[in-house]
Amino acid sequence: MDETEKGVSVLKKEIRAEMRGIFKMNMTFEGWSVPEMDDKEASLEILEVMQKALDELKEENGVKQNG
Repeated sequence: MDETEKGVSVLKKEIRAEMRGIFKMNMTFEGWSVPEMDDKEASLEILEVMQKALDELKEENGVKQNG
């Protein structure tokens, strides 16, 4: 394991927690603005937006996409 892998390894738990926090925060905001929302549909749409943002970050940083 090189130094970069070691550094990122330490951050994994924090990064995952932050991603969950972003998702939950957006679900909460959606629930406030659309009280009768379909949780499953809202989850899917929010996750799609988050994935698109991750894909854009990969592109901006010259990281090849999987597939």
